[in-house]
Amino acid sequence: MRSGEGVLVTDRGEVVAELLPPGQGLDESGVPSGLMALARRGQLTLGASNEATLYPKLSPLLKRHRAAVLLNEERGTR
Repeated sequence: MRSGEGVLVTDRGEVVAELLPPGQGLDESGVPSGLMALARRGQLTLGASNEATLYPKLSPLLKRHRAAVLLNEERGTR
C-alpha cells in the first residue's frame, strides 16, 4: 500500500473489494476506479453526471385529479 499499489479482495475468484492508497479511489472525473476499470473492459457504460441541468424538465401527462380518479377505478372498493 505504501508503494502506491492497490489490493483486490476476492471471494471465490470474484473481486468484492478494492483497497487503495489515499487519494487514488477516484480519477479526475470523480468516477471510482473500479467503475472506470469495468468501463474500459466494456462491461458497463458510464452514465451522465447527476446534474439536473443535463436532463429536460418533463411536464405531467395527467392532471393530478385525473390520476387519482384512474387509480381509484383500478383499485376498486376496499
